[in-house]
Amino acid sequence: MEASNTLLLNEKIIKEKPLKENRAKERPGRKAEGTEAVGSAVGENRGTAEESGDNLIVKIQGKMSAFSKSQRLIGNFIIQHYEQASFMTASRLGSAVNVSESTVVRFAIEMGYEGYPEMQKDLQSYSKTRLTALQRLDITNNRIDPDNLLKSVLHQDIDRIRSTVEMIDEKAFDRAVDKIITAENIYIFGAMSSNALARFMDNYFQLIFSNVHFVHPVNTSGIYQQLIRIGKNDVFIGLSFPRYCKSTTDAAEYAAACGANIIAVTDSPASPLGVIADEVLPAKSDMVSFADSLVAPLSLINAIIVAVGMKKRATLEKTLLRLEEMWDENGVYTDLK
Repeated sequence: MEASNTLLLNEKIIKEKPLKENRAKERPGRKAEGTEAVGSAVGENRGTAEESGDNLIVKIQGKMSAFSKSQRLIGNFIIQHYEQASFMTASRLGSAVNVSESTVVRFAIEMGYEGYPEMQKDLQSYSKTRLTALQRLDITNNRIDPDNLLKSVLHQDIDRIRSTVEMIDEKAFDRAVDKIITAENIYIFGAMSSNALARFMDNYFQLIFSNVHFVHPVNTSGIYQQLIRIGKNDVFIGLSFPRYCKSTTDAAEYAAACGANIIAVTDSPASPLGVIADEVLPAKSDMVSFADSLVAPLSLINAIIVAVGMKKRATLEKTLLRLEEMWDENGVYTDLK
């Protein structure tokens, strides 16, 4: 019987695959409506951030023979050590190859950028999807003052929340909340470090809704099996941040092929998850040593929970009253009296 069910599931996935590909192509046009503010942040002519980084490396390689001696030093360092260069100031990059800061700035302009910060931004976007955990640990010293580590990390997280406030499209946020509330079923999925975000959302959604499905990040067939009944009146909430776990994107594409609305909580509309979503809710995510900083994404998820809870207040009140009674009866919390 189990083998038969697996066979049926595999047949369904195969049949859905062409639909999945077509649906993914349709998504950018659907998402564009009402999300101009978010889209403009990506840049009309830049493509995805990863493509911009790829193009920079290729462009440097192509111009190497025409470079001056100083430019070749900078170009070679970027190609060979892009993970370090992406988080260096122009002054520090210049020092690393024994050229002046102004030479580094002129190099960026030569590469077609307005200045060094624009080139650095593309390098950072390029490198953050490629850095291994060990490489991320190695570059920590370039970003965090070891003598003031606590305040340095906390201030960086504060900046990420500020950036998220500027990135978010409130209309897209409201549409996402409405889709969650009206959905027949709500599926939540996040893998790797994003799994903690997914569990946090699921914990509170379970208090508000009776139709929430937490998708466990098991093996590939197991993920699809948990999505076997997803349909056009359902919502799939995907959470994905660099280095972008492939299973999250694959699950979202399958859900989209089945007709579900896709809500992406990710770092950019240009991320692998963002480009196939109906609604993109971006949050600034960055690395702190080998660990991902998920402070801003968690704050955004908290806002989603609060917004949904306010619109479902009557249901939530009944649930919380019952829970309080159960908690008191079973001594769940410590009595501080």
